[in-house]
Amino acid sequence: MKKTKLLFGVHSHQPVDNFDEVLFGAIAKAYKPFFQTLKLFPDFKCSVHFSGWLLEFIKKNDNEFFLLMQNLSNQIEFFSGGFYEPILASIPSSDRVAQIKKLNLFIEKNFNQTPTGLWLTERVWDDSVISDLCECGIKYVIVDDYHLIANGTTQNLQGYYFTENNAHKIAIFPISKPLRYSIPFKDIDFIQKQLSSMATTKDGSNGAIIFDDGEKFGIWPQTYELCYTNGWLKSFFELCTINTTIETQTYREFFEANKALGLVYLPTLSYEEMGEWSALDEEESLRGGIWKNFFLKYPQSNWIHKRALELSRKQIDDENYLESLYKAQCNDVLWHGVFGGIYLPSLRDTAYRYIIECENILKSKDIEIVDIDFDGYEEYKLSSSELLVIVKPNYGAGVVELDLRDKKFNLLNTLTRRAEKYHSLAQSEHPKEDGSQIKTIHDNLFVTQDDREIYIDRYQKYSNLDHISDGSLNIESFKTNRFLQHGTFIGSPYESIDEEGSAFKCKGKIFETKAELVKRYKLDKNTLLCDVEIKSNSEQNLLYANEWNLHFAIYDVLKINSLPLEDDMTLHVKTLSIFDAYLKKTVKFSFEEEVKIFICKNHTVSQSESGVDYTLQHLSLMFMKNFTKDLKFSFCLSVG
Repeated sequence: MKKTKLLFGVHSHQPVDNFDEVLFGAIAKAYKPFFQTLKLFPDFKCSVHFSGWLLEFIKKNDNEFFLLMQNLSNQIEFFSGGFYEPILASIPSSDRVAQIKKLNLFIEKNFNQTPTGLWLTERVWDDSVISDLCECGIKYVIVDDYHLIANGTTQNLQGYYFTENNAHKIAIFPISKPLRYSIPFKDIDFIQKQLSSMATTKDGSNGAIIFDDGEKFGIWPQTYELCYTNGWLKSFFELCTINTTIETQTYREFFEANKALGLVYLPTLSYEEMGEWSALDEEESLRGGIWKNFFLKYPQSNWIHKRALELSRKQIDDENYLESLYKAQCNDVLWHGVFGGIYLPSLRDTAYRYIIECENILKSKDIEIVDIDFDGYEEYKLSSSELLVIVKPNYGAGVVELDLRDKKFNLLNTLTRRAEKYHSLAQSEHPKEDGSQIKTIHDNLFVTQDDREIYIDRYQKYSNLDHISDGSLNIESFKTNRFLQHGTFIGSPYESIDEEGSAFKCKGKIFETKAELVKRYKLDKNTLLCDVEIKSNSEQNLLYANEWNLHFAIYDVLKINSLPLEDDMTLHVKTLSIFDAYLKKTVKFSFEEEVKIFICKNHTVSQSESGVDYTLQHLSLMFMKNFTKDLKFSFCLSVG
């Protein structure tokens, strides 16, 4: 009788420092009940991967659950990975090795196992990781069947293959997409037939391979009721232990008992859905984009990633520095698919918290000039004991980062509104529960029919950006980004004009007339002084508008010149004070004369697993002054 050798694995992860209520909810609804159900079936062998920081959290906060995991380790194989769940191909080799070895050590100490398998974060494959995996004692990793199908390997995907790079060899197991989409969403009879169709060959070398998110067993939409209230998971374990045609094995057991199916070389790739999400255009979506395209789609993602790379190059022998660096490398903030990712300000706040912690340990010098984001142009880092300001000369000499050192908070943690494919989709109803016939989140494309229009930005939402406009600029056209631009200074490259690197000049145009804009910065402790000077031959009456985009963690507690924050505000003042009761800080803009100010809330629209999220990303501020021909505009920004 032919048997189906089932290689079953679950991968569990939460973004570093996720909210406690989310973590405890995931433990209560998915992770813990999964293991409690598994305990009832000692003959069910499986493999599991938890990101290292999540294991630490469980050990610290739920000793009963952690002890259960330890007690079940005789039937479980623990997989390694990057401790803080980085995309391994996106971080330097030294950090890669350190993060894997850190999780290896945790598993050895707590579960009495030396891991030989590794969960490849988001299954992002690149040959560059092979040597480092081998150095860490890893013998096999998990990829998707799509990796092999994309390279023309379709005959047998029910085992492992070898691949190599620089004379280092590693085995790869391809996950079955049909199993990934049916477990736990199809009924048990369907699963039984599906597994039967994957029975072993005569030599017994075939395996049914599934390794997927632990969250789908309890916290994906409707899955708690499916798996536990309705008993799907228990029925599945019964099927796999009572049915004599199914044999569960760990990946280690299968690897040690079976030969490889051959040698393959994989393209740089992730799973099929990721290829669609990372694609830069429709044509690339058809063939699948590479994961690193997220750095091109989202400049804010690229900035966080490249800031972490910059800090990795400055690595010092300091345990706190290295821990902060590794936490900043967590993958969730760098991309966007069905879950919030880069669209979630809290994830970006966490990344910046550890980036700023590294900067504080380094004690950055006054001015540093470096190409941070790898675009071929140098950025200027101005540092004081209280603030760190980064100016991007090749984008309007705008400010792209403003860090409060003591709070480890970036006031310019903004996100530009961009067009997304799902914006144009029609509203889908939430799928109703129908026994086990529940759709996966990959099938749930929810788009709202909200009366709020989706706005797209024409330029990156940095700060200290210079607009030349006219009467078309009002608070509505500012909010919708539909006012007229008569100058060429937004996004244009500026050149440094002094040795200290704090003054920049741009030769541009106002209408078709030549114009020159000079921008100067001076940082002193908690105060940033800004001067803007325009010289032109234009004789028209124009409006100069200086734009800032400020991010706060909680907007309900903000006071604007002692007034509650409203959706849209127009002020005529010489001083603008924004008091943040959460940070216990006041951000103050002071002007030489009274200016007109627009303040509006800037929302983005993103798809999530449960629908569409309208996320308040930041406050957009516009400081305006009328001028003809020439202009001088000065202000200071202080935080205290």
